[in-house]
Amino acid sequence: MSLNADPAFWAAATTHLTRYGPSFESIIVERAEGSFVYDADGRGILDFTSGQMSAVLGHTHPDIVATVERQMGRVAHLFSGMLSRPVVELASRLAALAPGLERVQLLSTGAESNEAAIRMAKLVTGGHEVVAFAQSWHGMTGAAAAATYSAGRRGYGPVTPGSFVIPAPNSYRPRFAHADGTNDWQTELDDAFALIDRQSTGALAAFIAEPILSSGGILELPPGYLKALKQKCEERGMLLILDEAQTGIARTGHMFAFQRDGVTPDIMTLSKTLGAGLPLAAVMTTAEIEQKAHEKGYLFYTTHVSDPLPAAVGVTVLDVVERDGLVEQAITRGQRLKDGLLALQQRHDCVGDVRGRGLLLGLEIVLDRGTKEPGFELGARVMDEAMTRGLSMNIVKLPGMGGVFRIAPALTVSEAEIDLGLEIISDSITAATG
Repeated sequence: MSLNADPAFWAAATTHLTRYGPSFESIIVERAEGSFVYDADGRGILDFTSGQMSAVLGHTHPDIVATVERQMGRVAHLFSGMLSRPVVELASRLAALAPGLERVQLLSTGAESNEAAIRMAKLVTGGHEVVAFAQSWHGMTGAAAAATYSAGRRGYGPVTPGSFVIPAPNSYRPRFAHADGTNDWQTELDDAFALIDRQSTGALAAFIAEPILSSGGILELPPGYLKALKQKCEERGMLLILDEAQTGIARTGHMFAFQRDGVTPDIMTLSKTLGAGLPLAAVMTTAEIEQKAHEKGYLFYTTHVSDPLPAAVGVTVLDVVERDGLVEQAITRGQRLKDGLLALQQRHDCVGDVRGRGLLLGLEIVLDRGTKEPGFELGARVMDEAMTRGLSMNIVKLPGMGGVFRIAPALTVSEAEIDLGLEIISDSITAATG
């Protein structure tokens, strides 16, 4: 009998754990290393989501382990008004990597950082209306949940007043198209903001966006879109908040995804990748905005604001990314992965689209390429077949789209591991469609 079938474990899990969204896998994870997690039978499972899209250095990276052990022996947690060297060092390092965003607040989670960013934007602008994309995910707390539209809105009562939404550009399924069928995102953006202007009470505060909408099905903002969006915000006195929870820290082939477009946001939030799997987040903004917020009495602190332990981990993450050339590696390994996925598209009719950049890619499963009919159930079968064969992938299902696999291995993934993952995906599609 498999050790994963431990009856006492599953009885306790069934009795005591709250079900919070995804169904639990039928394995017990005992340890993890590099690109693999290992179940109770010692079976290695290739992790193509790097945990919760966070473990950019892979699991149990030796530098991270050493930093945690060292910092735990010095100081891990402090009163929120006390500062330590790791906190100031990490803030300085981040500011140097994102010129213009020299003020940094260190927090714990993505939702928390987005709460702080939205709160700051409202205070500085004097407005309360926040616009987001219809396929967005910014967190499950308060204002962050109010700006999340991809899931989780039904049954919880009224959201934060002034919550507005526009469609995200989707090149595979364009709402507005040029004569040649390509996505006319500018017309879509103009139309969307015309509707926002009609709904607004004149109190627009911010637009919050992901450069690549991950839970939204790996929808990438096309070149030029971010600049046009920033202009829309400036025309209305809004601040542009970019949520780089999944795109930050080298994953897309830039340290931050916005750098491809040469458009600096007013506020940027980081989480997930910054802590390489540990709870660490940051809110970065300009000196001018921080000064205005301070003058107006900006208040946002939590139990773990400016904690030294996660800050020390963040410094180590930046050290390893620089030392090991992981920005460049995200480009080369990402291209190998994308080329492999495009080859799968040629072999399997159910692969409708391959998109994304660097090591954050999406593969959309459809039942018919011509009609682009969604293939939710087929995608779920592919996911199950992959897990059986030793590959963990995550699929998202959204209205008006097919099942989209979010593929985001660690930046440290090897070429051999990429090739193994591609082989398992291909075999899993064959098994699911056979």
